[in-house]
Amino acid sequence: MSFRAVNLAFEYGLSGATFELPRAGFVAIAGPNGAGKSTLAGILAALRHPYRGSCVYDGREVRDWPRRDFARCVGFLPQTLHLEFPFTVEQVVFMGRTPHAEGWFDSPEDRRAVEHALEITDTAGFASRDFRSLSGGERQRVILASALAQEPETLVLDEPATFLDLKHQLAIYRLLSDFARGGKLVVAVTHDLNLALTFADRILVLDQGRVSAQGTPREVLTPEMIARVFSVQASIHPGPHGAPHIFFEGTT
Repeated sequence: MSFRAVNLAFEYGLSGATFELPRAGFVAIAGPNGAGKSTLAGILAALRHPYRGSCVYDGREVRDWPRRDFARCVGFLPQTLHLEFPFTVEQVVFMGRTPHAEGWFDSPEDRRAVEHALEITDTAGFASRDFRSLSGGERQRVILASALAQEPETLVLDEPATFLDLKHQLAIYRLLSDFARGGKLVVAVTHDLNLALTFADRILVLDQGRVSAQGTPREVLTPEMIARVFSVQASIHPGPHGAPHIFFEGTT
């Protein structure tokens, strides 16, 4: 396993969460507003302290990892990133290489990783632009490129589709799915249950700070669970290509 949590809690947003995550695959974290999703993502990324209970990554408590070593293993994509200085897009993506830096100048390995990340996130075309001038969706793709340039074994993302149009939502989720199939772990907070149903291998559903359900999306995302946790009536039917799709019918 990669992450293993037992009675994991935080001063707000999380209480008694227990779960194990695989070493590779795509794991979605879903739940209503205030369920603790972003809090959990922050703990998994070693950014929320002090937590209570246990959260172990690769056999070591997250709080005990040296930050540089942990950052080489686990990358994090926040919902938003605010920069006050005139960094170019390329410079922001190079920031993802910080855990690997051994000197003042970028190495050929750094350059290769950054160029690849810019290409696969469709951001190479504006690499020289001021990050502050970008739209919300463009910024989100650049932040993802920075996380991918880090070349982590595990990628934790807090709502990676925020601000993205439909085309780039699907492109990013396909990219993350490919990343997971390459033997990496992707953990993504999402509000879109259909994206989770389509792309995720496993899902954790949080409700009032606790793990309400976990398993494969087809096992977990039932009309009964959706009504209980999200207070929404839903039905599940085959979509255009035969895969299941959730249709929402109204509030309970």
